[in-house]
Amino acid sequence: MKVIQYDRPGEADVLYVAELSSLICQRTEVLIQVMASGINRPDIFQRRGNYNAPEGTVQNVPGLELSGIVTKVGDGVSRWKVGDEVCAIVSGGAYSSMICVDESLCMRKPSNLSFIEAASLPETVLTVWHNLFQRGRLSAGEHVLVHGGSGGIGITAIQLAQIFGSYVYVTAGSARKCEICMELGATEAINYNEEDFEDVLNSQRIDVILDIIGGAYFEKNIRILHDDGRLVNINAVDGARVTLNIMRVMQKRLSVSGSTLRNRDIEFKSSLCREVEKYVWPKIINGQFRPIVDRVFSYDQVVEAHRYMESGQHFGKIVLTW
Repeated sequence: MKVIQYDRPGEADVLYVAELSSLICQRTEVLIQVMASGINRPDIFQRRGNYNAPEGTVQNVPGLELSGIVTKVGDGVSRWKVGDEVCAIVSGGAYSSMICVDESLCMRKPSNLSFIEAASLPETVLTVWHNLFQRGRLSAGEHVLVHGGSGGIGITAIQLAQIFGSYVYVTAGSARKCEICMELGATEAINYNEEDFEDVLNSQRIDVILDIIGGAYFEKNIRILHDDGRLVNINAVDGARVTLNIMRVMQKRLSVSGSTLRNRDIEFKSSLCREVEKYVWPKIINGQFRPIVDRVFSYDQVVEAHRYMESGQHFGKIVLTW
């Protein structure tokens, strides 16, 4: 089997393709022949040495999501059989041509999607569902602000929030990216290189904010949230240390929370997978939600793929094929 690994943290060129021996799966695991692997920003952080995989997970092979074909099943597996087409969420190691995954972390590949499209879904869909709908309690008729509308989280949040009846505001880094966000269902898109989102939305009701930026955005988020608003942080690319006016939180009865998905246990992720299959998969099958894949790279072009993600030029997901 082939894997993409690194021996030391660093820039994209530390990644290389290696050959490893075949895998032996546990009784509740399935062996998947990987057809495609999604690339996510946490892969970049891990490669740089800033976001290690949880204990018990392979440490030097990145990757959080994949799609492929089940080739073997453990004797405790009940849901899947050889030949099933699936996509899956993992805590690491998805940059592999073969992988063992607990059966509960696999979801059936929607029949109307390619393996490339399916590989782009698990990490972002599960993250958005948990943080926007479970933690953020977003409901129909409410107004949500999504920072980073052109990334994998953004394109997922825009579509799902709109599908389930909310009004969506987004920030993005160019006029073209803002235009595509609007095409996906955003009510308003703000080019953060030309306008301050706080100034634009100061008089608008904002009930929920999904934020990947942190840093200077934090205080602005607090200021523009409506009474009983909810701020959910899922990254802090602009910095994790922030200033909080606790009186404003108290006066407006705000809720501030955050989460990471990677280090959650199998039981939590399994429950999340089942909920996503119940509520989101039908929206994919009927065409309401569509994966947005920006570029596809062969596994042996992984260095180029990581550099492309770091350039910030992409709109949507970047995927590796095997």
